[in-house]
Amino acid sequence: MSNNLEIKKQVVAEIKEKFENCQSAVLVDYRGLTVAEVTELRNLFRAAGVEYQVLKNTMIDLAVKQLGIEGMDEYLKGPTAVAFGMNDPASPAKILIDFMKKTKKMEIKCAVVEGSVLDKAGVQALSELPPKEVLIAKMMGSLNMPITGFVGVLSAVLKSLVYAIEAVRKQKSGE
Repeated sequence: MSNNLEIKKQVVAEIKEKFENCQSAVLVDYRGLTVAEVTELRNLFRAAGVEYQVLKNTMIDLAVKQLGIEGMDEYLKGPTAVAFGMNDPASPAKILIDFMKKTKKMEIKCAVVEGSVLDKAGVQALSELPPKEVLIAKMMGSLNMPITGFVGVLSAVLKSLVYAIEAVRKQKSGE
């Protein structure tokens, strides 16, 4: 087997592994960016724990097909860069959408979240999700509410019982 074919297989395996390990992957057409803008974008990604790579469409196609991800063929045209969100599924989309608003360059192609392909509108919706910590805090607050309400009801019942006992005591003692 040729050395070139082995290198390509290794690249496909690495891309496949990233798609398996990431929480989301956003594909973009990066045409029009200056070197300074690419550097700024990479710094934003690095700070958020996002891996950003320019990849060949054929390699991406082979990797996603091995994973059984369907519906990406139409998006794998032209230059493609992929932002792999390793910690938070929304962070690559948020960073890219904000960066695109600022520079008026680049174009979202699609995203892959949990094996499902999202179009541009899906990526926009993903970018509007609150951070993971906020979602967890809201969920914990929701879970805490019934318990708080239950404690309040128990407290009210106990207070009523105490007031009733006090009233009976006062009635018997003639106060």
